[in-house]
Amino acid sequence: MKSIFKAIEDLFVNVLFAPFDMLREAAYESWAFSNIVNWLLFAIGAVAFIYWMLQLKKYNDNGEEDKSVTSHSYL
Repeated sequence: MKSIFKAIEDLFVNVLFAPFDMLREAAYESWAFSNIVNWLLFAIGAVAFIYWMLQLKKYNDNGEEDKSVTSHSYL
């Protein structure tokens, strides 16, 4: 039973988390690389937020949502 848990540990530590270890080592070496990664993640989040808001506006403008008070039994 102990070998199963050791195998799971080895999988996660040495295989699945290896890209994160490389990013961490690169961040120690370059301040600019860290900022580029942060801005890239921020830009992806901003684009996703804008897309989501535009989709909500599209459905709101079409009037597809039932906004009556009795739309849900718990209201």
